[in-house]
Amino acid sequence: MEPLISVIIPALNEAAGIENTLRSVSRQAPEHEIIVADGGSLDKTAAIASRYGRVVQAPRGRSRQMNAGAAQARGDILLFLHADTLLPPDGLEKVRGTLSDPELAGGAFRLRFDRNTPLLRFYSWFTYLHAPRICFGDRGCFVRRSVFEELGGYPDLPIFEDIELVRKLHERGGFVFLKNYVTSSARRFRERGPFLQQLQNTYLWIRYAIGADPKTLASWYPYGKQKARTG
Repeated sequence: MEPLISVIIPALNEAAGIENTLRSVSRQAPEHEIIVADGGSLDKTAAIASRYGRVVQAPRGRSRQMNAGAAQARGDILLFLHADTLLPPDGLEKVRGTLSDPELAGGAFRLRFDRNTPLLRFYSWFTYLHAPRICFGDRGCFVRRSVFEELGGYPDLPIFEDIELVRKLHERGGFVFLKNYVTSSARRFRERGPFLQQLQNTYLWIRYAIGADPKTLASWYPYGKQKARTG
């Protein structure tokens, strides 16, 4: 029997775009379930998500929402996908095929954006590097459920919880970087401008890398604050 893949999508007021993400998952062949971990949306996110899978209400905060979704998941494999990110057409098959190797514990995709600019192409280029310290959650990280539970899930952090989990997986061994791409929305770059957004991303990452408290850094990052947005 093939392993069940649970696709867990944390969401907060994502009605404007989450259906595209859900469609990119639901049309795929391997057996799977979709769980949207909603952090208290004020728009129609939950109503849209309920047409494609299960909606789990969770305390607001990406790490808490992903952990809540994982706690309700039935799958042997957990795939964490951002609400504005599309899986490639064969994404679930690639995940299942990759983890058919018992030596592997998890992995992540490469990343590209739905907008083509020199800066975004440069940013995407970094996902060619097999570097866990720059492997963010928008890359569609996946992990065996048993390993996820062994590591205690995502740490309760408002920002960089993704890097912390990938670091633990890499140290444990058996973490792989796929050559296939997920496609993420460039909305943050459109809203703030690509240069300013990337400058902020780099500043926060450097602060984090040299030991700054993620809870302090979150105050500089509007998505880290987990503020409600209507859509």
